[in-house]
Amino acid sequence: MTGSRAGTAGPAHDGPRGGRPAERDRTAAPGPTLWSVEEHLADVLAAVRLLPPVDLPLLDAQGCRLAEDVVAAGDLPPFDNSSMDGYAVRSADTDRATERYPSVLAVVGDIAAGSGRLPGISPGQAARIMTGAPLPPGAEGVAPVEWTDGGSGTAVPADRMAVGASAEVQVFRPVAAGAHIRRRGSDIAAGERVLTAGAMLGPTRIGLLAAIGRGTVRVHPRPRVAVLSTGSELVEPGEPVGPGQISESNSYTLTAAARDAGAVAHRIGGVPDDPERLRAVLREQLGRVDLIVTSGGVSVGAYDVVKQSLSPSGADGAGQGFGRVDFRQLRMQPGKPQGFGRIGPGEGVPLLALPGNPVSAYISFELFVRPLIRTMMGAEQVHRPVVRAVCTGPLRSPAGRRQFLRGSYAPPVPGRGEPGTVVPVGGAGSHLVGPLARANCLIVLDEETTSADPGALLDVVLLEESPNPGAAGRVR
Repeated sequence: MTGSRAGTAGPAHDGPRGGRPAERDRTAAPGPTLWSVEEHLADVLAAVRLLPPVDLPLLDAQGCRLAEDVVAAGDLPPFDNSSMDGYAVRSADTDRATERYPSVLAVVGDIAAGSGRLPGISPGQAARIMTGAPLPPGAEGVAPVEWTDGGSGTAVPADRMAVGASAEVQVFRPVAAGAHIRRRGSDIAAGERVLTAGAMLGPTRIGLLAAIGRGTVRVHPRPRVAVLSTGSELVEPGEPVGPGQISESNSYTLTAAARDAGAVAHRIGGVPDDPERLRAVLREQLGRVDLIVTSGGVSVGAYDVVKQSLSPSGADGAGQGFGRVDFRQLRMQPGKPQGFGRIGPGEGVPLLALPGNPVSAYISFELFVRPLIRTMMGAEQVHRPVVRAVCTGPLRSPAGRRQFLRGSYAPPVPGRGEPGTVVPVGGAGSHLVGPLARANCLIVLDEETTSADPGALLDVVLLEESPNPGAAGRVR
């Protein structure tokens, strides 16, 4: 896995683009060619590009990447305004004001935020003004209400400055020119570039766009993703579970993972082991989504419906003409069987077919689907961060397979210069959803490593944000 950044011309990565592995597993017994993790990932990423730009309302654009520079059409603030509740005054009228000898000024009006008609301020005059209200002509500064008697003859806090106060106000401190005034354009000047193409739109940038008067913005949208699981044994959560049945969970896990990656994802649910039914469900999604993710039915079983439905060499041969999905085996555990291709007319819609075991499906998503989604939306960080950590327990792995084990990662203690630690969580079984829910990382044992003793320094893929993850890198 790499930490490369996706550009507008496509993802940056190393590896083949022609749909075939760069190296074959020449040590394996005769049989299907085994792909490495990097080869499969490169093949997936080479097939997608940044989604074309669209214009979206601001809140719909949250989490999207800007497709254009944004230039302010006007100044912000658009006029001089008060930063305090108080009185707009001329500086010369208050330059000798003290608690004992205050300046006494005639109050000629009230100015609230949003006021359009403003009284002029002449020598010896003041106007009561609220925070955000425009500065009236002739005024040079604002005396906070705490510096005055509030028009009542005694010093009062801001919440005591009431409408209908005295026609005079006493000011107890000098007010310098420009005091407590927000100048026009002091935040953003007209013509200033406030955001550049490629910026990701989070809450503060959405607020900035609203502040400069933009109601819509041109962005590369978040991918629309459809998620489904296959299997006649699947039952919707909450429904009675009969003999040989299980509650369907993969589509919930993968839909949530797709949303976490930044996609606009919807769950189709479970589809029985019926090739015609599966193809009908998939046809309904064509033209609606940018990516389809399935789980289950990709191995060598008699009822592996995804493989039967989408592979030209499937059991019924009906996959011919529906698209091209290649089914392959990887040198990894769990997640050995994988499928990838496009379905539908024309260029088609990308489809990733993941294994059906819950742990296999989720790990496959993190390694392959998440980077694809992040590439399509133009995210700066395509992959999960990878750190080195000291493992606390002994580990075993089959030769020739890259093993991804669940773990609980603790970041390093700041200032000690030591790596973090990782504790294995649960066993290696790809059906164990309990340990998966307790894990916050994946422990990686490469193809050449068959065991690791306590104290070994290993690569760890972080699945959750960590307060101090250390330097990110690539899986070794």
